[in-house]
Amino acid sequence: MIAAILVLLGGAVGASLRDLLGIRIPSRFPWAIFVANVSASFLLGLIVVGTVAGRLPEWLLLLAGTGFCGALSTYSTLANDTLRLAEKGERRLAVANMGLNVVFGLVAAFIGAALGRAI
Repeated sequence: MIAAILVLLGGAVGASLRDLLGIRIPSRFPWAIFVANVSASFLLGLIVVGTVAGRLPEWLLLLAGTGFCGALSTYSTLANDTLRLAEKGERRLAVANMGLNVVFGLVAAFIGAALGRAI
């Protein structure tokens, strides 16, 4: 029961932040989702490695990892934004959107994991 509450609380904050980013970063290119996905990738890398290494508490993985990062990042919105760009004839932006999210997300996760090992 406590695990579900932690995920719910983290998810509420993560989803709210993602919505706020969408409001604050309007653009022809979906920068808000890019920022959300890369930030969540970094934080998740940090939290998972820090938790596995025993340097961070297990409950933080539920609250911030599963809840917050899970709600902040969103593959479905990334896919939808990419599809909308392609349908508008913005094929280069569509490819850039997918590529930037994947590459920078992975780099951010690796940096977060390295930081998680260092703490």
